[in-house]
Amino acid sequence: MTASVPPFPAGFLWGVSASAFQIEGSTTADGRGPSSWDAFAKEPGRIKDGSHADVATDHYRRYREDVALMAGLGVGAYRFSVSWSRVLPDGHGQVNRAGLDFYDRLVDALCTAGIAPVPTLFHWDTPLALEEKGGWLSRDTAERFASYAAVVAERLADRVPMWITINEPAEVTLLGYGIGEHAPGKGLVFDALPAAHHQLLAHGLGVQALRAAGARQIGIAASHSPVRAASDSAEDRGAAELYDLLTNRLFADPVLTGAYPDPGLASMLPGPVAEDLKAISAPLDWYGINYYNPMVVGAPQSSATASGFGGIELPAGLPFAFRPVEGCEQTDFGWPVVPDGLRELLVSLRGRYGDRLPPLYITENGCSYGDGPDPVTGRIADARRIAYHAGHLEALHRAMAQGVDVRGYFIWSILDNFEWAEGYRQRFGLVHVDYDTLERTPKDSYAWYHDVIKGGR
Repeated sequence: MTASVPPFPAGFLWGVSASAFQIEGSTTADGRGPSSWDAFAKEPGRIKDGSHADVATDHYRRYREDVALMAGLGVGAYRFSVSWSRVLPDGHGQVNRAGLDFYDRLVDALCTAGIAPVPTLFHWDTPLALEEKGGWLSRDTAERFASYAAVVAERLADRVPMWITINEPAEVTLLGYGIGEHAPGKGLVFDALPAAHHQLLAHGLGVQALRAAGARQIGIAASHSPVRAASDSAEDRGAAELYDLLTNRLFADPVLTGAYPDPGLASMLPGPVAEDLKAISAPLDWYGINYYNPMVVGAPQSSATASGFGGIELPAGLPFAFRPVEGCEQTDFGWPVVPDGLRELLVSLRGRYGDRLPPLYITENGCSYGDGPDPVTGRIADARRIAYHAGHLEALHRAMAQGVDVRGYFIWSILDNFEWAEGYRQRFGLVHVDYDTLERTPKDSYAWYHDVIKGGR
């Protein structure tokens, strides 16, 4: 645990993250309705280890234990998500008071521990009743989201200092609706674009609803990656530019500039787009960045071959393909470890958006390594995770030295958990979870992060 990091400014916010579906379990407790991910996980072959999240890490019942772990870590904030279908089992209509009470108890426990609650209102688990009516392909879902945001804010806004509307709309669009690797399992390719617009509209309408209910410090958590062309050829550069457009600019430009990055793209989107953009671009207090690695993209080498990355296969026939990121280590997930990509990304965002870019928070950054307890001592010596985060914090510090305004850093994640289509095969946590006994064991990275936080205060 010797990896050190440079000093960060006073007041810099140190946090950890998790999401409801990945940790809560108790999927039928307290009247919670099913979500798109509940249905997806029950479909044979969807989850690689054949598992589901009915129990997950049992955070619903063990949240006090988990809050105590966060307090021992010394974090200033916990980014969690609210299960929409726990609050509104059908996605709209009658409020499930028992479900809302759970988040009330969680927020109280965090406040008592001196940890700022930072709820995310949508982290991929669409209420199944809404999914069956079109999900994010339907404009109605955006409007339902705004009503849901108001319900949660009316209960919690008096104690919540920061809010996140939507988590990673790019992944929901690409993986859920575009290629079907995630819930709801659609394979619509470019016909998935309405899901992007409706999530952005939900964000904008959600901001309005939150502010009306007295919420403050509102942002969004968007995934972003530097996109590098596989070569200097015109074909590879064009493919990389298109991928950057579809995964970075399609989601950031409307929020930060009030316009889609390409008129042709905007023409493919549903509804009164120009009017919607006024809501989508409502000023934010901050903007969240989820960063994991850069992408190398080139033209497809053969129309008959698919392109894979990190266990995800893109269908053949797309106008771009993934290529390996050469010359770097990989996590146990197969993701390249490129800390300076975070600096590269942040500096490029500042260059692209200038004064339109609000203060930033790194709302997710993390790595999957499968280190388990030593059979004799029980210690979990996850030195690779420590090196990963130390390297990324050094890169973040360099970006801040170049003038990028970053106010905080949230590690993904506090606990090992249900990792979506991977099931329980990938471990991102600072705390190890034995999925048979649900025993929590802090890893060496937990102690290391404690020292980083303590040194930064």
